[in-house]
Amino acid sequence: MERNGDRFSLFETKTVRTAMRSFLFKLYVSSIALCICLTWVFRLLHFPSKDLLLHRWVWIGSLLADLWFTFYWFITQIIRWNPIYRYTFKDRLSQRYEEDMPRVDIFVCTADPENEPPVMVINTVLSVMAYNYPPEKLSVYLSDDGGAELTFYALLEASRFSNLWLPFCKRYKVEPRSPEAYFRMASQPIDDDQLKAKDWLFIKESYEEMKKKIESAKLQGKISENIRKQHKGFRQWDVVSSPRDHQTIFQILIHGRDPQAVDTEGQPLPTLVYLAREKRPQHPHNFKAGAMNALIRVSSRISNAPIILNVDCDMYSNNSESVRDALCFFLDEKEGHRIAYVQYPQSFDNVTKNDLYAGSLNVIMEVELHGFDANGGICYIGTGCFHRREALLGKKYNNKDSKAEWERTNERKTDENAELLKATCKILASCTYEEKTQWGKEMGIKYGCSGEDIMTGLAIQCQGWGSVYYNPERKGFLGVAPTTLLQSLVQHKRWSEGDFQIFLSRYCPFLHGHKKIPLRLQLSYCLIVLWAVNCLATLYYVVVPSLCLLRGIYLFPKLSSLWVLPFAYIFFASRAYSLGEFICCGGTFLGWWNDQRMWVFKRTTSYFFGLLDNVLKLMGISNSAFVVTAKVAADEEVSRRYEQEMMEFGSHSPMFNILATLSLLNMFSLVWGIRMVIRDFQSKILDLFALQILLCGLLVSISLPMYKGLFFRKDSGRMPSSVTYQSIAFALLACSMAMY
Repeated sequence: MERNGDRFSLFETKTVRTAMRSFLFKLYVSSIALCICLTWVFRLLHFPSKDLLLHRWVWIGSLLADLWFTFYWFITQIIRWNPIYRYTFKDRLSQRYEEDMPRVDIFVCTADPENEPPVMVINTVLSVMAYNYPPEKLSVYLSDDGGAELTFYALLEASRFSNLWLPFCKRYKVEPRSPEAYFRMASQPIDDDQLKAKDWLFIKESYEEMKKKIESAKLQGKISENIRKQHKGFRQWDVVSSPRDHQTIFQILIHGRDPQAVDTEGQPLPTLVYLAREKRPQHPHNFKAGAMNALIRVSSRISNAPIILNVDCDMYSNNSESVRDALCFFLDEKEGHRIAYVQYPQSFDNVTKNDLYAGSLNVIMEVELHGFDANGGICYIGTGCFHRREALLGKKYNNKDSKAEWERTNERKTDENAELLKATCKILASCTYEEKTQWGKEMGIKYGCSGEDIMTGLAIQCQGWGSVYYNPERKGFLGVAPTTLLQSLVQHKRWSEGDFQIFLSRYCPFLHGHKKIPLRLQLSYCLIVLWAVNCLATLYYVVVPSLCLLRGIYLFPKLSSLWVLPFAYIFFASRAYSLGEFICCGGTFLGWWNDQRMWVFKRTTSYFFGLLDNVLKLMGISNSAFVVTAKVAADEEVSRRYEQEMMEFGSHSPMFNILATLSLLNMFSLVWGIRMVIRDFQSKILDLFALQILLCGLLVSISLPMYKGLFFRKDSGRMPSSVTYQSIAFALLACSMAMY
């Protein structure tokens, strides 16, 4: 057990690998590394110097693809070498600081009322308002980049409902504290607890009434005059011309210092603020990063809490103790003063049993990010993160004055005239405020790419600060994973594009992090920022071996040769390890198979377009745009197919053209390879091309849902006919060119 002088630490760090498990892991890594070296030796010793020029070029391509996979595998093992796990002691925190807990500002960001329904947004807001924490020390800020009157109305209704919801949560220790999630999971209490049953029914009816009002207003397409008369804040929309061209809209719906801001039991309510920062067509708004920076400035005038939590509007709080857990790290006497942020995992509550679209990110969240933390600190992933305000503002870590700075930041802002405060906040959120300042450069969330979260976390670490990954048994936040294949591919395209922009910028881990963060941490960042580049090697092995099979060009050792053993060992050992790891993270065999399928789908489409967009941007041909992934509930048919784990193809997309063409190409090649083996009675063809035929067979089995969508399904989720015809034509053209 760790001690800080005579006092026990507020958290501890452990490694979970026993000596035997560590030995077996090292044996596995060493054996794979040895076999990788043997495959290189094979490539070099069997270089086809006397064969066709084409054979030599595809052989060189295979060697380069192998080198890339080796490099990426090496980075992965650096991360997985010795993961660490954190555990907190909230009882000690309460004993020492219960009367002097720091204030916490909570930022919730939304951008599009169509893709991010207001009911979902206010459920997130209510869940964080209801934390098991002194409410007078909580301030919740909703940034509405959509500038929607409907979102403001929803927040107004939520502020009224919070009078009932917060005391109900605390009285019965409700989990989770999102009303929608709670009533979806919890059944009505049994009759022997009549008081709770009565309260439960009353709160549920109140919630349903609020929800009905908001959805009714959404259906009408505008806020009625009767509703607009309920609050003066609606007047601010009288001069709004469009969601992209409007003045700052600012309203404090609940002011924590107002003696009348109390719930039904007379307890104070958290401060609740609505903000739609100013937007003008001629001024860049920098998407979510710009919204976050406006919130940092505005909150500094109202509450100025030393701790800031930011969550996406679809990531509701699933654990009412999350604030106290995070403070165990910040307030630890030995290490807390150097911690800049505490990152929670990104988890989801709507994934299917076998995780159809690999949306849970289980292995990343349960394995890789723990290893990331062990290598010098976790990356910032954009949501579910508690920040130290001074670190976000660009302050360098200084051991001598960090504690004094903390105390100064924790001082409450003095009361200010309401109209003056409103005017000041509107200026702070104006689109011209940041001109000729360091906002987005040295202060706040960084600008310049859609991977602003990763870039900001790296910049903070390079200032000398530390970071912590905390993954409790009860997840801190639960969000909404994509429910269609296209949504999933678009989301990963945005992530891979933004992360690769970081690698190409001055914030490249090897440049910006040189001599500032450990080399192991620099390499760990490469696991993320080089996602897009993975498309090249993956596309090579999905396309070239199939075409070479049609052409009669071999790329792997004969089945009868001993050189086949290292290739076979790498494949079977790595897949067996991957399966065991996935199941240990709570997955199923079918879930692992879906994960392998999505691994191929994402690398051949999402990552490809992410890389392509970066290349076009470097050439000055296009600019990246932030795409909001839809969180709106799908129609009944789509939802039913998702629950039945049927892939959704009912949209036109270049990504579907690529996936369909590749699946058909491998199917044609597999049929051709089997035909060659049947016609060859001496089995020479099988001996020479066995591994290529098996690779085609593997890719065909991965693509089975694709064939169903192309040829067999009759529902609206099938592949569009135009995509089917185009893909057949592209695949036949590629086969013809390879053969003739």
